[in-house]
Amino acid sequence: MTFEMLYSKIHRATVSDANLNYVGSITIDEDLMKAANLRVGQKVDIVNINNGERFQTYIIKGKAGSKDMCLNGAAARKVEIGDKIIVIAYATFSEAELENYKPTVVLVDDKNNIELITHELEGGKYV
Repeated sequence: MTFEMLYSKIHRATVSDANLNYVGSITIDEDLMKAANLRVGQKVDIVNINNGERFQTYIIKGKAGSKDMCLNGAAARKVEIGDKIIVIAYATFSEAELENYKPTVVLVDDKNNIELITHELEGGKYV
């Protein structure tokens, strides 16, 4: 049996740009991608904390240190610059793999600087 579980997330990132005239996706600062163990082309869910929108897209690597969190294409209509979002990636784990299961949670400040990287899901504190 396998289970689809939270693999990684970037929590409360601030949308830095929304580019309607671009072929879909989300551009994420390379440093944030590395911190969250995310990959180019990986499917992610986006949750907009400001308006409740939830949608899926894929990742494009942004310039390291840029603090980019830019929604592109049609997804740009689902956010406003300054909105808070959660970028969520899932993975499939076997029952045996779950014995050592520890998702990566990257908490960022209002300017998308990394504040904390944790592998704990403590009673809703980081989820």
